[in-house]
Amino acid sequence: MKAYFIKTNLYRFTILGILLLFMGTGCSLTRKLAPNQNLVRKITIKGMDKEFSEAAVNYVDKQQQPNSVVNLQFYYWFSKNGKRKIGEPPSILDSNLVEFSRFQMEKFIQTKGYLKAKIRDSIVIKKQKAELVFITDQGPLFRIRKLGDSIADPKVRALFHNTYATFSHLHPGGRFDLDSVAYNRDAFYQVMKRNGYYDFKRQFINFEYDSVFNNSVIDLHMVLDNPENKNAHPVYTINNTLITISNSNGQKTGPADTLQVDSQFTFVDYSKRFKPHTVTDYIFQKKGDIYDVDMQTITTSRLSELNVFRNVPNPTYTKTADSTNRLNSTIDIVPLRKMSDRVEGEFLFAGGRYGYNIGNTFTNRNIFKEAAILQLKFNYSVLYSTGGDAPGASGVTNQDFKIGVSLTYPRIISPFKLAKPGKYGVPHTTFASNYSLFFQRDLVTRTSFINSVTYDFAETANKLHSLTAANFEFSRGSIDPAARDTLIARNRYSYVYLIGRTTFTTGSQYTYQVNGNQLNTLSNFTYFRGLLDVGGNLLSLLSNTFNTPRDAQGQRTLFGYTFAQYAKAEIDLRLYKSLGGDKQFIFRINPGLGIPYGNSRQLIFEKNFYTGGANDIRAWLPRTLGPGQFNRGDAYGNDNTTRARLKYIDQFGEVKLVMNAEYRYKLANNFFGTILKGAVFVDAGNIWRLHPEVENPNGEFKFNRILQSSAIGIGTGLRFDLSFFVFRLDAAFKVKDPQFRGSDQWVLFKHADELFKSGTFKENYQNANGGESYNFMQLNFGIGMPF
Repeated sequence: MKAYFIKTNLYRFTILGILLLFMGTGCSLTRKLAPNQNLVRKITIKGMDKEFSEAAVNYVDKQQQPNSVVNLQFYYWFSKNGKRKIGEPPSILDSNLVEFSRFQMEKFIQTKGYLKAKIRDSIVIKKQKAELVFITDQGPLFRIRKLGDSIADPKVRALFHNTYATFSHLHPGGRFDLDSVAYNRDAFYQVMKRNGYYDFKRQFINFEYDSVFNNSVIDLHMVLDNPENKNAHPVYTINNTLITISNSNGQKTGPADTLQVDSQFTFVDYSKRFKPHTVTDYIFQKKGDIYDVDMQTITTSRLSELNVFRNVPNPTYTKTADSTNRLNSTIDIVPLRKMSDRVEGEFLFAGGRYGYNIGNTFTNRNIFKEAAILQLKFNYSVLYSTGGDAPGASGVTNQDFKIGVSLTYPRIISPFKLAKPGKYGVPHTTFASNYSLFFQRDLVTRTSFINSVTYDFAETANKLHSLTAANFEFSRGSIDPAARDTLIARNRYSYVYLIGRTTFTTGSQYTYQVNGNQLNTLSNFTYFRGLLDVGGNLLSLLSNTFNTPRDAQGQRTLFGYTFAQYAKAEIDLRLYKSLGGDKQFIFRINPGLGIPYGNSRQLIFEKNFYTGGANDIRAWLPRTLGPGQFNRGDAYGNDNTTRARLKYIDQFGEVKLVMNAEYRYKLANNFFGTILKGAVFVDAGNIWRLHPEVENPNGEFKFNRILQSSAIGIGTGLRFDLSFFVFRLDAAFKVKDPQFRGSDQWVLFKHADELFKSGTFKENYQNANGGESYNFMQLNFGIGMPF
């Protein structure tokens, strides 16, 4: 996730534009209608069970559905009378379509068991606005009295009775619902397809029912016939499989690598880029197995998930010429181009600072002909100061360079022989090395080198595991000599230790995720992600075993360097609730705790928590909130030099608690080629130090001060959904700022008059904080949803 931030006058223009947009939606919705035209603005359904009335609205013809106010205004403003597809045209009343809608709605309610139901309609018009009223006489509800079946094939009959309870939506005494009848037909069709019945068709299943209208009951009977001129339905098994890989342009030209892998697989590769097992490992239908449509689907899905193929269609099947009921299958695959390169860049502007960020990712998708993906990434960002945020400090203030290489295999590579997972997802083994160089002017230069081996695999379709079995991290900090002297003279040795030490650690990380595959849906679900990160224990065992020397601070060393020992845990728990249509409510709680122990008195810098930013508490910039009630103005006084040096460094903590609540909704179906969605949100929380620290007064975590020391922000946002990614704009406002005391924390209420202008509050803050301005609002631009 990347985000950048724009302030000051642009805030005002942006907010003014949003206000004008929504004020504009109050313009007359009928202003462009002809005198004889009426706009459908409301649909009312009377006399129908609420359980069905919401669904019944969908049976009203689309051209008679009331417009979204925003969609209609966009159409009036931008479509040029329909010449551009922006927004949606007005729903003009059409009596013929109203009658058609009434008929469709009547059929719908009859399928729900109200076989005698009748619907009549009426239209109410006022000031060219029409209300469609549908009045329902439901009549009695018909229920199922008896269920029976006639299945000619005894094996199919046994399969039906053995599986019926697992899928049926029809039960004696239950509602007679034609949708449930259709569901049962399709569900048993899928059962047959999973059990070898390749030739089976839905048309073999028919339902007969007798109704006793006076008693409002139905006797339902299922009939399943045999194929014509046959005594039973044949069961098919898998025979031979031909795998063909074309060139990346989709053509099968020139010589090909051809290999008879075993008695089942013939491998023909025109691209000459793949080893056979790359594909055969993820073909889940083996010779002699009965045909199973689920295994067919899984095969296609897993081959696609390898991310080396552009097109993986479902296998095609051909019956063998003999009467053995066997299937030969063919899988035709088109690979992606082996090499790709992607360049990314963005411009950053924040208050008196600006800069740029550029990156490049080179990908080789098929190292060693095994669908192993090699990626080489580098990223360089630089931040300049105009001197506005710190007088006399113009020029380059921060530089960050990162380069990394990773090699990902689509299987578990281990010295132990493990069963091949893959039924629920392709497992991966990733070997990674990353180097980073961070420079902050007049403070520190930090380098780090990280090597890791990570395993990713799926327990089920919803449950994912990630285990970094081995992680080696070496980091070195070099503090500017003048900064070191200043920090030590002001009793801030903790920062010297935090960012200036050379240290290393080895450890492991484990992540467990549930329902990550549901995040782009509108269903009701709970998302969970838990992280456990433990480091330094093996090094501690070695140092104690060999009694290695200690440094001046009493910490054990290995190879002349201290090592870090810590445990860190973090949880991301979210509740997603659908409110119908495109409306959704999300509640999120994100706690975390890091504990240094053994050979460490502090967490290494990269393992600490910080808060603020586009995915967190959005009214604050990243690394500018907390810890606790830490107030930089009180802590530094007139020491503006130290204040400037430690900006974005001193607001960290070992304890984190963030909560978010967000309501999402759709504004327009077509806004310049995007689906426009909106959101309103509340963010709360903070980070804290684990213990009282002299450099962060009032920054420690205490249960009895958790409310007093928490921040609150509110905001609204727009999401521009382009289907392949979402572009996001959020405006967030500080409501409660914990750096202040008592009622002064409620900054938005106490100082609302200074929201977009200077006043006493902002002037006092600027004087107490070395010229830094106080901003009530933060504008966040980003790609993707915040959570």
